Amino acid sequence: MTQRKVDPITFAVVKNALDTIVDDMAFAVMRTARSPIIRDVLDYSVTMCDAAGRILAQAKTVALHLGAVPDAVDVVIKKFSNNVQPGDVIIFNDPYEGGMHLPDIFMFKPIFFEDRLQGFSVVIAHHCDVGGRVPGSNAADSTEIFQEGLRIPPTKLYTRGDVNETLVNIIKKNVRLPDLVLGDLDAQLATCNIGERELVKMIRRYGEEDLRQYFDELLDYGERLTRQAITAWPDGVYEFTDYIDNDGFSKDAIPIKCAITVKGSSVSVDFAGSSAQVRGAINSTLSFVKSATYLAIRCALEADVPNNAGVYRCIDITAPEGSILNPRLPAPVAARALTGYRVVDCVFGALSQIAPTKVMAAGEGGNTVIALSGYDKQASEPFILVDMINGAWGGRFNKDGIEGVTNPSQNMSNMPIETLEARYPIVMEAYGFADDSGGAGEYRGGLGLVREYRILAEEVVAQIRSDRSDHAPYGLFGGCTGAPSKNFLRTEGKTEPLPSKFTMTLHRGATIRHEQAGGGGYGDPAKRSLDLIEADLANGKITREYAQKFHKVAFKGEKLDHGASAKLRGAQV
Repeated sequence: MTQRKVDPITFAVVKNALDTIVDDMAFAVMRTARSPIIRDVLDYSVTMCDAAGRILAQAKTVALHLGAVPDAVDVVIKKFSNNVQPGDVIIFNDPYEGGMHLPDIFMFKPIFFEDRLQGFSVVIAHHCDVGGRVPGSNAADSTEIFQEGLRIPPTKLYTRGDVNETLVNIIKKNVRLPDLVLGDLDAQLATCNIGERELVKMIRRYGEEDLRQYFDELLDYGERLTRQAITAWPDGVYEFTDYIDNDGFSKDAIPIKCAITVKGSSVSVDFAGSSAQVRGAINSTLSFVKSATYLAIRCALEADVPNNAGVYRCIDITAPEGSILNPRLPAPVAARALTGYRVVDCVFGALSQIAPTKVMAAGEGGNTVIALSGYDKQASEPFILVDMINGAWGGRFNKDGIEGVTNPSQNMSNMPIETLEARYPIVMEAYGFADDSGGAGEYRGGLGLVREYRILAEEVVAQIRSDRSDHAPYGLFGGCTGAPSKNFLRTEGKTEPLPSKFTMTLHRGATIRHEQAGGGGYGDPAKRSLDLIEADLANGKITREYAQKFHKVAFKGEKLDHGASAKLRGAQV
């Protein structure tokens, strides 16, 4: 880091200007995207990078995407270092060449001022379909990447403002909903243009050299604050292991293991001991693992630490080649988000030993993906619903977990029932909380969500990517695990359980029910405030039986007996 003289007021203005630019970009995606998975579920991210590819600011979008940008922009810079001009736009999705999984298409627009490269506008969006064997291109049961869809290497979509018609036609011919895919690419481009326009305004205002100095200082500022926070952590090695239930083929549990080493002002995270790459499509690229790890550690830092590349300088991340966290081609990776969530949970578990007041118990395990696709006979057109169910946080140091909310690694949204039923031949029979699903604790975990879908189309391909069925979300410091997830199929009056990951064909009238896992609890359940227990009972979040089993309380009639409960709990409350 270099200490340089900067005007603190101008520094604050530049910092906040960058934050405003990326947030404006984020709203632009939401307003202009065509497909519900981007517009309503909010599965996209935006960021601004300088000419060296360093992240300057990132919007409040999917955090799991953004830590992968450094690896992605390195690929772009190396491939096009001497071959970018004003008006160029570069896209790619290949996980083995800078990407994460095929539905996530990266778009980079180089930004120029007087023919000199100044930075990049970056938009990552999860597209509704990129071809492959299964609609939605997101199946957990693919066995090699060649089944998963169209692989796009880093390629110019526009050259000096002229569209690459060959690439556009290849995309059209290989996806099931070309109008939506191309429309979403247009939304990404419109958003990149906003970033370009606003950065050029900043250059005109401050000048290239001065602005570059402030960018350097902003990154150094992020590094300084991060190192200050890490220096306060006790040196040592802190280990944690969590599990994915299975890969959909084998019933064997899949360990994710991390060891965090704190030394001075730096942190290293080693995932040695994690599972070898698996047959199913839950393998994760190393760039995505880095992203998950960065954001987990960022959650343990103070709120005023900026979200830029300066934070990453303090953190070193390694995973064995050929592991589920760093697979070799042609390993499938379409459902890699599940593994990213478990990496976050694993790092949180290790961080709980370092900064116990900063992290929460395990949440629902990451969003559940339910994909339903087929043909709507009335409209005679294909449909692809990719519904991502966002559920529950774990209990925290002094607060309960939240329910009906995005996983902390995402910043996504549950698709509104009205939107879902209006666009797809599906009726939502249930949408609510799973009874008694939050892990008990002094501060309980949030309740898991329930979604139940009844099929109106003649035939659909149904895919589910869920987890935390065999390995429920962990509690911390005496807190209990959350309730496990469950899947059910109802046909012709019969109900049968389903595995956590599958692809199958369903027909009209069939119903799929998913009960998401609840968050783990934090602290001893016997120390929970009687007032909070009464509030949970009144709100229907827990039952009487749950309160008696976990919280060691007594009732008098229908009401909680405070005196008898205090005696039963050893006068702890």
